[in-house]
Amino acid sequence: MRRLTSIAAVTGAALALAGCTLVPTTKKPSAIAPHAVPLGLLGHTIPGTNNGHVVFITQPVYIVDATGHLSASSRIVPRPPTLLSVLRELALGPTAIETEGGYTSDLPADLTILQAVIVHHLGYIDLAQPFTGLRRHRIEMIMGQLTLTAFAVGATSGVKILVNGTPLRVPRPTGPPVVIATARDYQSLLNA
Repeated sequence: MRRLTSIAAVTGAALALAGCTLVPTTKKPSAIAPHAVPLGLLGHTIPGTNNGHVVFITQPVYIVDATGHLSASSRIVPRPPTLLSVLRELALGPTAIETEGGYTSDLPADLTILQAVIVHHLGYIDLAQPFTGLRRHRIEMIMGQLTLTAFAVGATSGVKILVNGTPLRVPRPTGPPVVIATARDYQSLLNA
């Protein structure tokens, strides 16, 4: 009986508190005066910096379209774009709208990019793990996504894939595997 009384008391208290809220409700939104917004959040610069600001631009990344070919899609990144910032956007995969349109990505879900830089127009992409256990065609699509995206950022001489600093030989749709992959190697994967 004592247990039943305790359960009833806890249930009653929970129901009473369920109707309470700390935020007052109104029928319509209320405007906040600009001078009442704290921390400089409406300012033209980043709060806490010496007039710091960020400018964003759109940058193409290559994902797999509904026909199974590579297709360019725009992503917003800080300017100037770096290879690492653009590849991070690529690794996120297609947006919800693109997914509904049949777009996908062949990049592995656990792809970890340790570092990505461009030196003398050659992109160096250092990954945590090699593409082991994947079919050759999928690796070609992955390399197409990485190489064409890197080309759009400025790696016009190609890319070199490294795993913990060691260069990999990567497959191409035609020809033997190479250490430096160029955008030309993966042109056949593009949607014409």
